[in-house]
Amino acid sequence: MSPRIRKAVFPVAGLGTRFLPATKTVPKEMLPIIDRPLIQYAVDEAIEAGCDTLVFVTNRYKHAVADYFDKAYELEQKLERAGKQEQLELVRNVLPKGVRAVFVTQAEALGLGHAVLCAKPVIGDEPFAVILPDDLIWNHGDGALKQMADAAEATGASMIAVQDVPREATGSYGIVATESFDKRQGRISAIVEKPRSEDAPSTLAVVGRYVLNPRIFHWLETTAPGAGGEIQLTDAIAALLKEEAVNAFRFQGTRFDCGTHLGLIEATIRYALDHEKLSDAAQRLMQDALKELGVTELE
Repeated sequence: MSPRIRKAVFPVAGLGTRFLPATKTVPKEMLPIIDRPLIQYAVDEAIEAGCDTLVFVTNRYKHAVADYFDKAYELEQKLERAGKQEQLELVRNVLPKGVRAVFVTQAEALGLGHAVLCAKPVIGDEPFAVILPDDLIWNHGDGALKQMADAAEATGASMIAVQDVPREATGSYGIVATESFDKRQGRISAIVEKPRSEDAPSTLAVVGRYVLNPRIFHWLETTAPGAGGEIQLTDAIAALLKEEAVNAFRFQGTRFDCGTHLGLIEATIRYALDHEKLSDAAQRLMQDALKELGVTELE
């Protein structure tokens, strides 16, 4: 058994250059899926998993994320005066009571591992989660992080979320090899960052959910910078798994890579089709659009 995770780290210091010019002023984590930004979906997932301290690792220029989680006094007053109670509750409950947001500045863009290391003073000596908001995971049941947190609490092992990808896509991911799989998890024997397809030890790709034991900070502090002078989280995990169990975890759910245009579009479509109020209208709009394009039958 391991202590339940209570803290989650959100690395949000990236510049989001794929989505320029939109991300010139709007952080990619604030891009919306229907009526909520990506960061809200990630935060809700962390809270569902039991986290009450949310650590946002940002840069000195990005204020929108902090503003989003701060109180909006003027907006709340206007909504209250107008009697718009439903909208008022949405604004007030961006973070529920008992959950705190902590903002840590990453002075230089030195990689994901460095961003996680920046959160060490807040995390301390306890297991914690890392969530990359770009990876939006949709599921009707428990969220991916809750699934992982339950497994980590039961086994005491760090958990890395994985999914199968085509072999030709391994060069875009960290890839793990496992000794065996028991139901949804298996102990990792090796992890390689973005291997060529012919060199990849498997097609199990790491996606943006981690539950990590605090020992990872030791390896982040002692791991030499890799390509581009960045401190790679993958390298620290590779060192960690030599001294304690680190498990790959196949989560239930569908992952959308919202760091790409197509991934953001796909997520928007899926959430619209699943939306209580928008589903029927969204289906009609999509069918009409396909007809206009001359598509009468989906293959």
